[in-house]
Amino acid sequence: MSRTKRKLDHINHALSSKIVNTNGLEDITFVHQSFPETSLNSISIESEYNILKLGAPLFINAMTGGGGKATEGINAQLAEIANSLHIPIAVGSQMAALKDNSQRASYEIVRKNNPRGLVFANVGSEATIDEALACVEMLEADALQIHMNTIQELVMPEGDRDFKGALSHIGKIVEKLHIPVIVKEVGFGMSRETAEKLLENGVECLDTGGKGGTNFSLIENARREKQLPFFDEWGISTAASLVEVKAAGVPHIAASGGIKTSEDIAKAIALGGDMCGMAGQVLKWLQQSGQQAAHENLENVLSELKIIMTALGAKNISELQRVPLIISGDTYHWLQERGNSTKHFAGRTIK
Repeated sequence: MSRTKRKLDHINHALSSKIVNTNGLEDITFVHQSFPETSLNSISIESEYNILKLGAPLFINAMTGGGGKATEGINAQLAEIANSLHIPIAVGSQMAALKDNSQRASYEIVRKNNPRGLVFANVGSEATIDEALACVEMLEADALQIHMNTIQELVMPEGDRDFKGALSHIGKIVEKLHIPVIVKEVGFGMSRETAEKLLENGVECLDTGGKGGTNFSLIENARREKQLPFFDEWGISTAASLVEVKAAGVPHIAASGGIKTSEDIAKAIALGGDMCGMAGQVLKWLQQSGQQAAHENLENVLSELKIIMTALGAKNISELQRVPLIISGDTYHWLQERGNSTKHFAGRTIK
């Protein structure tokens, strides 16, 4: 099967597949504040991620590219939305363009339609330094995402089977590049051990990519004759991943994996995220209701985030990261078994 056909299959399966796992954020409950001492007009949602200054703690996460005119059209619309809302946007893996020059346009359209915005390039953990540099140059990118997708590759009929040397590859890329390098999971979450290994190799920016969003095991299993169903419920939830990565001491954390609402964003930031990535939900809005509707929905999400922060008494993102909350359910059980204390979340205070 051609790479282009596979990219289109991924989009179609992503739109039709059902989520079989939760992202764990339903286990997070904010402690209500009767006297928040705030006003909606004074709320700031500006954020920082490494050296990047963000107008809002939200970005359109990696989705696609390399599927010819179809994916070029999707990326063109997503880039226009990002440009209008002044939020970053990441492209899907650029390996297709490195292998086939005719696919470059499906990625380059993002910079064309978002000339002054923040754009994230994207490549796999197997990439060489030269390949990583080529991806960055292709988009004049402000950051580079390096995705880790071991489970997807193992389930993918034509996927990789050898994952040796990935950490050293990543370390060399981080050393060479002078922009933030964001290592991201692809829907299966990050453990504390993974985060610690990445820190040892010079990586300071992570994207949790937790379980609960687009399930690439389901997508790839739909393309297999003999399925590997045990991977369909594999992984660490977005909520648990955030706590694990934060406990490892990672300084810059992006939260993704089933982020769909303003409440999801507020909870993810309160658990330690600096920004949140939305992908599958944005793609569904775009494909089912059109570009204007997707734009309006994202605009509403940011407006609602301010309302939530007002209720919590959090005037800015830094204060939102310190509000008290209760962790229960499966997330509580996971964190307790993994040696992560949850009590400090309940006893926190902004003041």
